[in-house]
Amino acid sequence: MLKKIYLSFSLALQNIRARLFHTLLSILGIVIGVAALVTVLSLIDGMEKYAQDQITRTTSLNAIFIQTETTKLVNNLRFKKETYAFLDHDSFRKLAASLTHPAKTYMQMKQSSEIKVVENDSTIGSFVIGTMSAFPPDMHIAYGGFYTEDDVNKQKPVAFVNHLFAEQAMGENAAKSLMGKTIAFNNKTLKVVGILEEEESRAPELYMPITLFSREELKENPPLSVLEAENVEHVQGLKAQAEKWLKANLAGDPTDFKVATNEGRVEQAAKGFMLFRVVMGLIVGISVIVGGVGVMNVLLISVTERTVEIGVRKAMGAKKQDILLQFLAESVTVSLLGSFLGLVLGILATLAFVPIIKAFADVPFQAAYTLDTFLIISVVAIIVGVVFGTYPATRAAKLDPVEAIRRE
Repeated sequence: MLKKIYLSFSLALQNIRARLFHTLLSILGIVIGVAALVTVLSLIDGMEKYAQDQITRTTSLNAIFIQTETTKLVNNLRFKKETYAFLDHDSFRKLAASLTHPAKTYMQMKQSSEIKVVENDSTIGSFVIGTMSAFPPDMHIAYGGFYTEDDVNKQKPVAFVNHLFAEQAMGENAAKSLMGKTIAFNNKTLKVVGILEEEESRAPELYMPITLFSREELKENPPLSVLEAENVEHVQGLKAQAEKWLKANLAGDPTDFKVATNEGRVEQAAKGFMLFRVVMGLIVGISVIVGGVGVMNVLLISVTERTVEIGVRKAMGAKKQDILLQFLAESVTVSLLGSFLGLVLGILATLAFVPIIKAFADVPFQAAYTLDTFLIISVVAIIVGVVFGTYPATRAAKLDPVEAIRRE
């Protein structure tokens, strides 16, 4: 059988070489269709890679978020719970200590309040953010410094503010003078120990140790707690351990806490790009089908031109299966040739399109050539060859040898 297949493809190559110009014209549709398919898939793969890079940069895939659910769903309506469990600084530390894998911890509570600057008696509307001592890496101090873990544990009345807060408190050119000043709100008096570097800010912000908030304040506005695993493979295990610890150590309804990760965002993005890839692939695939019709027409013409040859072969003992295999092999070979040329043309097209896209979008975008794309093109070539070559091959195989020879 393998020998027959080899001979069939050898004959197919000989016939293609004998009608090379005719063959090249016939596969033009496949070349254009495959080139369009390669271009679209490569650009979509590049878009997906760019999106994943952006998600990874802006969102930690190692993070586990623990948030108190203060409402409940009844008949598709949200109602405030009368009682619910929540994490404070001490309980969150105990939770982190119970984990079997090391994880960074971060806790944040955010609310808005009016802040009074004691020295000049000015009042500023500001976000008040209670945190632990771990701060995002994009925070940079211009004057002074951050408060420390020891400050948080000892409930030291200190705070640092963003540059906009300092400007509104002391004047546009006197932000630095807020250093060491006293500010007050909600019966709390704090000393400013740091001012962040100037950047675009939508609102004034004040950061203070979360331990300075009372349990009543934390219950009214439960903080967001974050565990960040050292390795992404530990995320699911740590998530399960956190859920188990919350259920065992904090009384309340099992639905009081929502424990989530960012894996859902990556999965959603992947599903979106997969849908886009399928839709665009189907649209571009129409041109591949048109190319397949061209291959079928060429083979039908070839059957007509080679009627005597087919009759002689059958008269000399060739079976229907041999003729069928010969024309299918020719169809697949023509389709593979067109797909290869289309692949080359598609790669060249993406190399031309990427600079244009980067010029308009101003993003570090690159096309991505994946193994999946090459496998898809190979499968498409074989399917087109078989599907559109079956009818001409069947027609050739059914020719009567006597009638075929008589047509000469």
